[in-house]
Amino acid sequence: MGGNKILDYIKNVLVHLPTDWVKLTTHRLDVYDEQLAKTQFSEQLEVLFHANNYKTSALSELPTAYDYIRLGHPLSCVLEWTIAKMLELKAEHVISFSSSTAPILAVLRKNLLENKNTRILHTDPLPDSFNPKILQQVYGYQFELQKVDTANAVTAFDGSTLFITQQADLNSLELKANIDFLINRHPQLGSVVLVNGSQRACYISEIQHVRRRETIAMTPANCLTVLRSLIKQPFAETNDNLETNKTNVLEAIAEITGSMTKAVVGSSGLSIQYAIMMGLIHDAQENHKGKDIKFIVPPNCYGGTNDQARRVAACIDNVAVVDLPVDGGNDMVRSIDTILEELAAQDAVPYIIAEIPTNPRVEVPDLDELKAVLSKVRTTPTGATTIDPVFILDQTFCPNLHFLGTGAVLSSIRTISYVSGSKFPSGGLCTAGYCIGNTTTAALMEKIELHLQLCDNEATPLQMEFLAVQMPSMKQRILEAYRNTRAFVNHIHKTLPSAKINFVSEELAHLGFTPSVFSLDLPTQGHTAEEKEAHKRALNLKLIHLMITEIPNESKFCVSYGQLKGCYWTVPATSTQGTTKEGDKDYIVRVSISPKLNLELHKQVFSQFAASL
Repeated sequence: MGGNKILDYIKNVLVHLPTDWVKLTTHRLDVYDEQLAKTQFSEQLEVLFHANNYKTSALSELPTAYDYIRLGHPLSCVLEWTIAKMLELKAEHVISFSSSTAPILAVLRKNLLENKNTRILHTDPLPDSFNPKILQQVYGYQFELQKVDTANAVTAFDGSTLFITQQADLNSLELKANIDFLINRHPQLGSVVLVNGSQRACYISEIQHVRRRETIAMTPANCLTVLRSLIKQPFAETNDNLETNKTNVLEAIAEITGSMTKAVVGSSGLSIQYAIMMGLIHDAQENHKGKDIKFIVPPNCYGGTNDQARRVAACIDNVAVVDLPVDGGNDMVRSIDTILEELAAQDAVPYIIAEIPTNPRVEVPDLDELKAVLSKVRTTPTGATTIDPVFILDQTFCPNLHFLGTGAVLSSIRTISYVSGSKFPSGGLCTAGYCIGNTTTAALMEKIELHLQLCDNEATPLQMEFLAVQMPSMKQRILEAYRNTRAFVNHIHKTLPSAKINFVSEELAHLGFTPSVFSLDLPTQGHTAEEKEAHKRALNLKLIHLMITEIPNESKFCVSYGQLKGCYWTVPATSTQGTTKEGDKDYIVRVSISPKLNLELHKQVFSQFAASL
């Protein structure tokens, strides 16, 4: 379909590439329609292509493809659109991954839930980390695995056929009739999956959801590399400093957390969390055979955490999610105590996922009481001692606080801490994530690393480079951001005292809880609960619109925090809690403050908002 014309256009696009396409991790929510993610971008890119318009200004005006880089971004969409055009496919039938394994798991997951057979054929050796036995025994995925010489040798099959190849020239890819999904992998860059035909289109959303929750899209840098290879432009793979960067990152994590155990670094916070969940399930299957596994999760926590936990539970018979109430008058410690007592009666394996401080309401439990509840010896109905819980701590809000090292409050409790790397660790320059345990979790961390590698979700060389550069300044950036946040919170309290502000107390800050995020319940009015809620939601958007309009260079309507500069505003219910049950969503304003911003201007604009009420 005019291959040369397509490639000529892409050549010009790369010359006039908006810089934001390469460097941004979060994108504008005010011009984002989630229902049209990717398709809206691709359709308007198609219009530019037919007009031969590759001006930077025109490309910059394309709609937001995805709100967050982990899910996808302009360059992943351009790459997928280009491959689709070359192969005469619909753009949505091409999906790029940073992982070579995840697209395989995506098809296996859907077929497991639909009780459908899967055949995996491959022309080249699969990665050493690809472990069929673990995928079958731990994940529950069933499949046939066979090496073949060429795609021409593929015969008909009652089920799904995945054909895995490793071709440098993507223009030469062919979708044969008996191939349902073609996965072309590159050991350093990731993979591209092609969905063959309209009858397999029902898999597209499922594949996208795996990319959304258990891994990440191919990174902008790697997409750019693949696009350059398509137009025969030379590129250099520079991984020379990978080991040095990795060493520096691991040393930084040890210094920040106070734990001297080995950390692992993944492509995103959720890919780390997925490795934690699967590693712990693997450990339970080996050491607690036949027992039910319970993941105890706050229903109003980060929506990705909630969704992923339930997705894992849906695939494994003896795994279930138990709600952990932590907000709305519920105390985290009492809730944990109640649930652990209930699970003791079931003789189940308890794994607790919790955020400290909580997201988005920034609440901190009594840590001594938490330690006491987690240390409590409980018995089963037969009188046997229960399996002690593993506390999985999402420490993204306050990654500088020591929970794990010698003498720390959770040093004697089986605890694993993890942090989203797109926040403070990289300052928003890339996605990544890391986790580290205390001395009681050495065997668990080995399992977690195994599953991170199996899913091909380790951090990329460029992610390691960003982390190595940014993490040495992380503690200082956290402190400076907290000071700005405290000053802004104090101003809001003075200017609009009727607003409820969720933020840490001065006493908690002295203990080391110095987040740069707070949430805001604006004062409302109306005769009924419905009227009051509607008025509050309208005020939320009014405030955000005012801030991003009056301070466009610093205030952004985005989902992230921990950035190097600026101020980020969002409504968790419509962004980070997108998959959370409606009754547990928070229709409040969450604000994230950076170390560098015009604080006085932000105060001034908020005063303007308060005066308008």
